[in-house]
Amino acid sequence: MVGGASVLTLGISVVRTKAMAMLLTPAQFGLTGLYLSIVYLAQSLAGMGIQSSGVRQIADAAKSGDNARITRTAAVLRRLSLVLGLTGGGLVILFARPISWVTFDSDKKTSAVFLLSAAVCFNLVSGGQGALIQGMRRISDLAQMSVVGSLCGTLASLPVVYFFRERGLVASIVATAAIAVLTSWWYSRKITFQTVSLTLPEVRRETTALLRLGFAFMSSGFVMMASAYIIRVTVLHKLGLEATGLYQSAWTLGGLYVGMILDAMGADFYPRLTAQADDNPECNRLVNEQARISLLLAGGGVLGTLTFAPVVISTFYAAHFAGAVGVLRWLCLGIALRVISWPMGFIIMAKGRQGMIIFCELAWMVVHLGLAWICIGRYGLNGAGIAFFGSYVFHVFLTYAIVRRLSGFRWSPENVQLCSFYVIAIAVVFCGFSVLRSNLAVCLGAVVAVISTIYSSRTLLRLFPLARIPKLLRPVLSLGAL
Repeated sequence: MVGGASVLTLGISVVRTKAMAMLLTPAQFGLTGLYLSIVYLAQSLAGMGIQSSGVRQIADAAKSGDNARITRTAAVLRRLSLVLGLTGGGLVILFARPISWVTFDSDKKTSAVFLLSAAVCFNLVSGGQGALIQGMRRISDLAQMSVVGSLCGTLASLPVVYFFRERGLVASIVATAAIAVLTSWWYSRKITFQTVSLTLPEVRRETTALLRLGFAFMSSGFVMMASAYIIRVTVLHKLGLEATGLYQSAWTLGGLYVGMILDAMGADFYPRLTAQADDNPECNRLVNEQARISLLLAGGGVLGTLTFAPVVISTFYAAHFAGAVGVLRWLCLGIALRVISWPMGFIIMAKGRQGMIIFCELAWMVVHLGLAWICIGRYGLNGAGIAFFGSYVFHVFLTYAIVRRLSGFRWSPENVQLCSFYVIAIAVVFCGFSVLRSNLAVCLGAVVAVISTIYSSRTLLRLFPLARIPKLLRPVLSLGAL
């Protein structure tokens, strides 16, 4: 269900991305990316991780079957989201001028940063409402909310950019966030709870539980957003705004398909894994199962993007974004490794090991930024992609070492075989563009991508009857299995 909704959301994202590329220059696209980085960084800091901790606490309360406990946790989550949203927006307003100076080396964007505070507030409130829906495992509502929010956000933001171009970028971001908060409210209001009066000690206890675990999630999210922000600012200062736009376009496109898969994975997998967090064998089985499905779904898309990167760039964006092809291929390598590492990382999250979450993400950030500083100076824009790939090589080994100690996790023989197949296939296609003529490399990549798609489709159809696969995915898998 979530996968089918993600396909629709992906289609809407493609239309929005193409429209934005036709309306904006690479420099303006880079400016959008910087604005978004500011929003995500601020909301990850002000949000205190309660979106992730809220999912865990709601799922844990729902597992207990104690309606009073569920009601208390939900009520505190909603109120805390609103308080943090207002706080986050207020902080952006307070530090708008310093943020403008750090990001753009000028105070000319202070008013734009000031207006971004509304997007920060809206995103934090909608995040809390979304956590409630996800924690209660209302998967149908979650899927519908994703599609409706994406569609309405696109319809609200594109006209603003069309009429005002660069002057409408901030307004389009705020409009999208406003639609998100309205959509999440519409679906979260369907969840009814018994009336319960909260005492001050109960509010304090629930808030403390959310924030204690949320601090680890906040640290993890903040590290990732801070890393993304610093990379974009580094590219801006070393290579210019146009290069920042090319990087932003490659980043958006590289994560589009795989992001859909990872979002679908996290929607139901995380609360389900949380419910089994104390049962190590079952926890490890679920992770292996989820990792296998994610690899089967993502492998063909990564290979296709590697092979047809120039066509993909011109199709999704425009001809003047062709400079993003090289960095896109490097980002694809890192994104493929993210598909491997993320399922394992959910073990740490489900067990609520705050210290390990913080350590893992901080170590990744240090490696990522260190490599970026070296590689961007030496290899230009491609260096940003090389740094991302190198950081996820490190992340895979670090996460595996941690979860081996935490739950005794081991890759299943089927997953070892599957990982080996895709690592070899991706390495062959990527290296082909370095040693072969362009047309021969494309032919090689196309053959490998088709073979991997057929293999993945047949394997998925053996694992699941066609009737259990979302209708939107059936034609694709059936065609690939022929």
